[in-house]
Amino acid sequence: MSTRNTPQSYGSAARLLHWLTAALILTAIGLGLYAEDMPADTSAAVAAKALVYSLHKTLGIAAFFTALARILWALTQPHPAPLHPERRLETWVATLIHWSLYVAMIAMPLSGWVHHAALDGFAPIFWPFGQGLPFVPKSQGVAEAAGALHGLFSKLLIGSVLLHVAGALKHALIDRDHTLSRMLRGTSAGKGSAPRAPAFAAGLVYAAVGTLALIFATGGDEPARAAIAPTPAATAGNWQVQSGSLGFTVRQMGAEVSGQLPDWHATITFDETPVNGVNGHVTVAIDLTKLTLGSVTDQAKGPEFFDTATHPTATFDADILPADTGYEAKGTLTLRGATVPVTLPFTLTTADNTATMTGATTLDRRAFGMGASYGDEATVGFAVEVTATLTARRPE
Repeated sequence: MSTRNTPQSYGSAARLLHWLTAALILTAIGLGLYAEDMPADTSAAVAAKALVYSLHKTLGIAAFFTALARILWALTQPHPAPLHPERRLETWVATLIHWSLYVAMIAMPLSGWVHHAALDGFAPIFWPFGQGLPFVPKSQGVAEAAGALHGLFSKLLIGSVLLHVAGALKHALIDRDHTLSRMLRGTSAGKGSAPRAPAFAAGLVYAAVGTLALIFATGGDEPARAAIAPTPAATAGNWQVQSGSLGFTVRQMGAEVSGQLPDWHATITFDETPVNGVNGHVTVAIDLTKLTLGSVTDQAKGPEFFDTATHPTATFDADILPADTGYEAKGTLTLRGATVPVTLPFTLTTADNTATMTGATTLDRRAFGMGASYGDEATVGFAVEVTATLTARRPE
């Protein structure tokens, strides 16, 4: 039994790679479709959904490398000749579908891998590699573009597979030739060699469709996805915020997931010399509807957690007090209808009427009634680490 192809037969290596790739891809597709319909209304349901998605991603990466090996092997081997070369249109279309499958088998898992790498959070990959990819930034825009391509290529792959199977059944049931048996048993049949021109046509089709999907996914609404700079009130306080960031980190399924609160407004009154032990006051209004949290943004905004439909804003109201190191903002955070005492230690550097602040604190999601059905930390951790930075200027 030869491992190599001939112009009339497939070798054992090509047949093994063919059926292994088919099994991995079809299983991954089935798991992905199944996971989409799984509920996520309880912690147990979320854990089950994450497990299925993890299996989907893990098998998808295995399918990517198997398909890559199959394609590289095919490029070094003769392709068995068609059994009916006189049917030129049928032969050309069959070869086009064949190479279209090759392109899709690479493009679909790769785009899914990029989507995973661009986001933090939900459903880790079980391989000891692959959580991130070189040159793929953590970016909502990149993730959305890759997700759009993944969805598109999955549909094209499913269509190509159905056409490929239909063609194989036609050869087996209607033509009653050896097309299918060549891939099952390595049967030798046919004369001449197969055309390769459709490979270029398949590549061009997928390149064009992929480019259009990328433009559709990233065009038009990019400013809406970009971080929104805080807009300070023109007359409130004696410091005007120039720039800053407000983020948080929580552990989900044992991995850290980082989120951003890009739209907030701060009113700050501050003086280096305290009056009655108080250096000033700060009020921060936060638009929760703009928050992002990797691949679980929609879940975070839902009624179980931030419930942004009912509570679209949060407010931090605090006095600024001297601390052993730097300062602390001590007051209350009103979030999701609950008002909870919060202290934010921070450091402050000032020069030429410009101040730069960096602070961090840890909150407990349970204090705000978040994740009531997530009674332990197996799925979502209790602690939420909050970080804040800003640069403000005092008018001269």
